Amino acid sequence: MSSSLDATDARLLLELVANPRATGVELATRLGLSRNTVQARLNRWEASGVLASVERRVEPRALGYPLAAFVAVVVDQHRLDPVVAELAEVPEVTEVCGMTGETDLTVRVVATDADDLYRIAGQILKIPGVERTNMALVMRELVGPRSTPLLRRLARTGRPPG
Repeated sequence: MSSSLDATDARLLLELVANPRATGVELATRLGLSRNTVQARLNRWEASGVLASVERRVEPRALGYPLAAFVAVVVDQHRLDPVVAELAEVPEVTEVCGMTGETDLTVRVVATDADDLYRIAGQILKIPGVERTNMALVMRELVGPRSTPLLRRLARTGRPPG
């Protein structure tokens, strides 16, 4: 997907990051593009998966979940899909990534307090196919999820590195 983006795409995406509520007309005006060009690119990105969910990021802390942890999960490989499906049903699981190496999955969870975190860890361990876990508490998020630096580079150079 990234190789199909150009500098104009990056400029448009940067504008969308800066002004997520902007209409197609506003984006076109700000960037000096036609409304049809903007709309065609937005439609293409949505169809191809370049633009992920439009779900706004709500900080779990604001919802009463001040603790976060990463749980390294080792899974019976024959049960990987059902394990992931069950993890997706746990409301406190905010992200699941498949990994290489000794750990099969890295699961980001949020919790209200230490007791709640203990409960969530137990819930994960009870999932059939989970063999073992190892948890690391997030002390502070130093760099959050982002794509803006990559978009800035693409907007500047017109191509990804390499």
